[in-house]
Amino acid sequence: MSLDYTSLLLAVGFSAACLSLTLFGMWLTARSERFLLTWAISLVFVVGDIFIYDTYIDMPGRLLGIATLALLLLGFSTMLGAAYQFRTGGSPLPRTLWGCASLVVALPAMALGYDGLGFMFENLFAALLLFATAFEYWRGRNEAPALTIGITALYSATAISFMLCAGVLAWDGKLALGHAPSNWAEELSLIVVIASMTGIGALSLALNQGRLARHHRRNALTDPLTGLLNRRALFDMHGHLPVGAFTAVVVFDLDNFKAINDEFGHAAGDEVLKVFASELTGNLRQTDVAARMGGEEFALVLKRTLPETVEEAAERIRTAFATRLIETETGSLTCTVSAGFAFGGKEGLSFDKVLSAADKALYDAKRGGRNRVTASPFRRAG
Repeated sequence: MSLDYTSLLLAVGFSAACLSLTLFGMWLTARSERFLLTWAISLVFVVGDIFIYDTYIDMPGRLLGIATLALLLLGFSTMLGAAYQFRTGGSPLPRTLWGCASLVVALPAMALGYDGLGFMFENLFAALLLFATAFEYWRGRNEAPALTIGITALYSATAISFMLCAGVLAWDGKLALGHAPSNWAEELSLIVVIASMTGIGALSLALNQGRLARHHRRNALTDPLTGLLNRRALFDMHGHLPVGAFTAVVVFDLDNFKAINDEFGHAAGDEVLKVFASELTGNLRQTDVAARMGGEEFALVLKRTLPETVEEAAERIRTAFATRLIETETGSLTCTVSAGFAFGGKEGLSFDKVLSAADKALYDAKRGGRNRVTASPFRRAG
């Protein structure tokens, strides 16, 4: 051969092993990213295949042939499961099992001594699994287009190289070889795999780091109990912008919330907060923003709206929450909420000023008997 095939093969094996260890290490520091573990496991199968195949080259045998075929297809099937898990967060098992169905077709040929046919099936199914993996990344390209499209291209290039290997074997037409396939397509495939594995590893690590950074920022801006934005996020979005005459801020505060915590316990109080948050999100338009300001206080920012529309929305939320029977571990309970709202001005007012006016309207609702909605004077902040 014009190239040292064994050296190329071992280079792929060591590269895959290093990438697997890197992925496993990353998973240890970010356990929520379970696709990293799945992907690391898939590469363990691939590494096993490579070193068994290296032995097969020197000592062709039926059992070694079966082992190398099974490990490669199992590795690529698991890799497909990892790609699906990365894109959706779901279990990798359905995609992995779907990929493993290829073993039903490929293994019997190798077991019956038709190693040429077995290797042709192995390369064909490997290509299909890699194309399917590329498609999973393509479907998730909106997350980070440049990176995911690059990964898609590299998986597709690797798939094409395996397809060429299958094509050369099919063209040769020998059902039984008695030795490892040796042709230009096999050498080209190894070169493509080495280049693609390096690129896929680098792009995937960058993609995951970007995802973790976005995840940390989202956590910093999200209330962990209710899933709503927190006070910081609300001010990041609106604190530096003037509030116009057709933008309203509504502030809600749960009535007698401390008594609920004292009588039913803090777990019950948390459940009440989550139920109210669900009432808020269930009554939002796409342009509305809801946030938990802290404790039992919540806020809504409604754009392109009118006083009567805001009052109607706040009343709808108040009424729905007041009639909601909330089930907790210590029993069923009901709770009410008071609200106050204010608008910006024609010249634009600061968010702090409008929020303060809505707070004052809320206090008026509390003093007026609770479980009601009160507008700021003239339904404008100033």
